[in-house]
Amino acid sequence: MFGAARRWLARVPRAWESAKDDVDAVLKNDPAARSPLEVALVYPGVHAVWMHRVAHALWTDGFGLSARVVGHANRFLTGIEIHPGATLGRRVVIDHGMGVVIGETARVGDGCLLYKGVVLGGTKLQRTQRHPQLGAGVVVGSNACILGNIVVGDGARIGSGSVVVRSVPAGATVVGVPARIITPARTPLEQSLDHANLPDPVTEMIRSLASEDARLRQRVARLEEALDLGRDAQDESGPDLAPLDSPDFDGG
Repeated sequence: MFGAARRWLARVPRAWESAKDDVDAVLKNDPAARSPLEVALVYPGVHAVWMHRVAHALWTDGFGLSARVVGHANRFLTGIEIHPGATLGRRVVIDHGMGVVIGETARVGDGCLLYKGVVLGGTKLQRTQRHPQLGAGVVVGSNACILGNIVVGDGARIGSGSVVVRSVPAGATVVGVPARIITPARTPLEQSLDHANLPDPVTEMIRSLASEDARLRQRVARLEEALDLGRDAQDESGPDLAPLDSPDFDGG
């Protein structure tokens, strides 16, 4: 017992430094934050991270039930559910946070930014590594779901409402259900993740195909004109077929 007490006392200076880093990270990422005192007093995302650090320390020291009780209190007070076994890095910001769920074997790297409703969920029932691993500086938009033992590389961006089921390369931006990588040629999004200006890769593909179809039709029209292969309206529309309920239709 005395050994455990000494370990906890030794963690106090590091915990204090981490707490200051957390407050500074919120001030950097949230323009609504006015002062360190305001952040420390009324930001549930900060409170959730701090309570999780206590729960995680209890979990790693073998006090599983106590850790789960602290985690449950965290969920009750902040609306943010973080399993005590999850690993959170430094300067993690949970903005607003209501409905955020982080599973037992998930890892959130340094400097990550998570908006409300984010889920880092598992896809297996076995007690193995089954939750996402987020690198440093990852931004996850509101209500996005990242599922399974996949890796999201450093600096990646997950668009709001996306469902990510495959690993994401470092620096990539993914959107959609299921999430798809935006083409590298596209202008990169800003660091803060512009939630109102995320492209839809499916829509862009349809537009590209429609544009290509229009160009091909124009080329075919020019070729027909050059070769004097113009066709009348009957040829363009195909032969007239009598409807099934017409008297002229004899079934033969």
